[in-house]
Amino acid sequence: MNFSNLPTVVKNLLIINGIFFLVKITGLGDFGGVPMDHWLGLHFFASPLFKPWQLVTHMFMHGGIVHLALNMFGLFMFGPPLEYRWGSRKFLAFYMLTGIGAALFYSGVHVFEYRQLLSYMDPAAIELVKREGAGILMELQNYTDPDMGRLNELLNMPMVGASGALYGVLLAFGLTFPEVPLIMFPLPIPIKARYFVFIFAGLSVFNAIQNNPNDNVAHLAHLGGMLVGYVLLKLWDRRRPMDF
Repeated sequence: MNFSNLPTVVKNLLIINGIFFLVKITGLGDFGGVPMDHWLGLHFFASPLFKPWQLVTHMFMHGGIVHLALNMFGLFMFGPPLEYRWGSRKFLAFYMLTGIGAALFYSGVHVFEYRQLLSYMDPAAIELVKREGAGILMELQNYTDPDMGRLNELLNMPMVGASGALYGVLLAFGLTFPEVPLIMFPLPIPIKARYFVFIFAGLSVFNAIQNNPNDNVAHLAHLGGMLVGYVLLKLWDRRRPMDF
């Protein structure tokens, strides 16, 4: 399938994500000394940097060219069959709802960790992290106190990327076309789509549990996208059984 033959929503999502990335790397999206990632990427609800529109705009921001390429390749591969099957309006609704749902799930899970940090941290240290986040962001390694570093990460480090929505699309593909064989790089063995989905979901659960401090991937957002996608599919399946 070439670009000109892509369905409308997938094609436009690819274009929009590309435009956002170009605006970001050229610096045209930085306003008032604030990087584009920080006003369009998703911040935790309690952060002074959080804005409601970030629940949507974070899906169009990416950390780098590899991050963008992987997400857009996934959308290119798994999105068109679903859009052709469902229609453009339904596919767009699914994509946006899974992306927003993934963001809510990601932030909602972190509420418990945030409250725990507040329960035993020095109030002055908490205010220092919040004040720095509202002005000049300090990098994690600049904090000698690991709790301050983690609070800084929760409040001031934005989450970006379309991975939550993409994992929802991946789940939908696996449930809608379960027998389609897929190649999981680098293994040259075809795997049915339903098992492909289970493997990716399992990896996300494993990595989320590991909670590696050096891992910058939002695995909770991946799980959130799959969870919301599954709920949507079940709701739609109940309303219109013939859709699937």
